[in-house]
Amino acid sequence: MNRRIVSGPAPISAGVVGLGYWGPNLLRGLLELPEVEVRHICDLDEERLAAFSRRYPRATPTTCYDTLLADPELDAIIIATPVYTHFELASAALRAGKHTFVEKPLACSTAQAQELIELARAHDVRLMCGQTFLYSPPVREVKRLVDTHELGDIFFISSSRVNLGLHQRDVSVVWDLAPHDFSILLYWLEEMPESVAAAGRASIMRGIHDVAFISLQFPSGVLANVELSWLAPSKLRRTAIVGSNKMVLYEDGTAEPVRVFDRGVVYQDPETFGEYQLSYRSGDILSPRIAATEPLVAELAEFAQLIRTRKESPNLEIARQIVTLVEAAHESLDRGGVPVAVADHSRVADLTAA
Repeated sequence: MNRRIVSGPAPISAGVVGLGYWGPNLLRGLLELPEVEVRHICDLDEERLAAFSRRYPRATPTTCYDTLLADPELDAIIIATPVYTHFELASAALRAGKHTFVEKPLACSTAQAQELIELARAHDVRLMCGQTFLYSPPVREVKRLVDTHELGDIFFISSSRVNLGLHQRDVSVVWDLAPHDFSILLYWLEEMPESVAAAGRASIMRGIHDVAFISLQFPSGVLANVELSWLAPSKLRRTAIVGSNKMVLYEDGTAEPVRVFDRGVVYQDPETFGEYQLSYRSGDILSPRIAATEPLVAELAEFAQLIRTRKESPNLEIARQIVTLVEAAHESLDRGGVPVAVADHSRVADLTAA
């Protein structure tokens, strides 16, 4: 094991593995952190690797992952490769004594996710899963509204995460997009769903679901519905939260990402049989000021801080729970949409199960 103890002013040396869709964003984010030095970039595509090597000449390019594992001066490895490779690459990094950051989802089964967590503890290295929305200022503002009970009791949450593409060859839209919404829901509600029901369709590529509608029932009574699609006429990232006091609309990427609606319905119990009274309340709409912090940079900065302080990531349990929920959603898809009890779900899912 080649783990270095990072202390004092010495920069954390890191290697980025995977320069496809998300890897370049992680690379850019790392380069914005003065406490991190990118020592290696790694990708199997030599042409792509050469292009990034020209842009970042201080990082040593390689197509061989073992080069990173064997480097005694390398502190951390950032993995942004296809989902089915996460466990193999991350487990090798942890065993080599490297602090490891894995882009979501952490692994392709709950058992693998749990094994990675245990490996990190056994080798006394930090493990973190890339769940960028947990560092999003709008998401954190909604969390504040939930925690302060400003919304009242949460009745239901409805989310849409759709776009035209990007179709994946190895995983479904559930594995690709659902971890974002699952992470947000677990963060806001601080509870695991009791059951998951999913309906979907593989419209373009056989065996790869490109649209899914997922319903989650929480122990508190909250019902959440998540719409996912790679087949939509426009990009939409919208979540509505309906509470007994107020309602919230969260739209990622808009000028006013959080809007709080002082609206609701008041029901009075009838005094006599057959009588009831509803009153509708429609008040102000508030758009709170949201900080301009970039979530990706904040996330990577926390990873660097965890390495220095030798503390465990506070979001590892959410990372494991997300994998469990994706597995449960796929089991429901396989069984024609019947609800799956999350507590009873234990099988290893096939990522491309139709």
